[in-house]
Amino acid sequence: MTTSQPAGVSEADLEHLFDRTIADDARIEPRDWMPDGYRKTLIRQVAQHAHSEIIGMQPEGNWLTRAPSLRRKAILMAKVQDEAGHGLYLYSAAETLGADRVDLTVKLIEGKQKYSSIFNYPTLTYADVGTIGWLVDGAAICNQVPLCRSSFGPYARAMIRVCKEESFHQRQGYELLATMMRGTDEQRAMVQESVNRWWWPALMMFGPPDDKSPNTEQSMQWKIKRHTNDELRQRFVDMSMPQAKALGVTFPDPDLAWNEERGSYDFGEPDWNEFTEVITGNGAANAERIANRRAAHEDGVWVREAAMAFAARNEETN
Repeated sequence: MTTSQPAGVSEADLEHLFDRTIADDARIEPRDWMPDGYRKTLIRQVAQHAHSEIIGMQPEGNWLTRAPSLRRKAILMAKVQDEAGHGLYLYSAAETLGADRVDLTVKLIEGKQKYSSIFNYPTLTYADVGTIGWLVDGAAICNQVPLCRSSFGPYARAMIRVCKEESFHQRQGYELLATMMRGTDEQRAMVQESVNRWWWPALMMFGPPDDKSPNTEQSMQWKIKRHTNDELRQRFVDMSMPQAKALGVTFPDPDLAWNEERGSYDFGEPDWNEFTEVITGNGAANAERIANRRAAHEDGVWVREAAMAFAARNEETN
């Protein structure tokens, strides 16, 4: 869906109305006029978010057949199903901006669009299922709750349900780890080893430092985002530390310490060279994730064609 300039209304007047809507903390809706840059920024961000939800089904889905009990299998299956739903909400939001979800998927497969760096790390043990729920979904909550107040209406409304479900996922992950920490020495060691591997990638989920982030400033001005990458990263660290203490695990950061003057935790610098390698396609699981997504897309051609034929037939008969 695209919008055109109404007859008799100058572009300057439309820009003024758009700017006033943003300044008043009101919502931009799909049929409203918006600058091309705003639309392109939103398509990039919403598509990346949608891709992340769909690709994010893979790391945990890898453990569906190996979860240790029927209860754990059911919990994990429900979570993976939720992630699929999140992707559909977000692709629908992107479509209100004139994007086509099949085109977005093709761009993802061809490497023209990205997804969250975190999903290019392998899940090596069952403890990773809990750590992803606790840390990865915890980081997602920090990042996504402010998006419920995003200036673009469909995106903000989609995020309300997404955040409620992500909050549930975070609690599920924490509960799994807490159960393992009450188990054997081997289970406790497994949890700590998992936390050690996922801590730094979780910090990198928020994106590069503010002074190296090319899109943050403009997205903040348009109120697509409400907080900078570094602000969200700090919020996540401050939120995670008390939870780690209660759980009985530590984070692999010798610089992590409470700063009384700031009222927040100081922490070390993630390896941004590793971050760059991962987002440019050289992470441990990049090739596997995209290969699986390509296969699913190609295997689903007949389903999409059948659905379109059915829709066309209904339209003819009606």
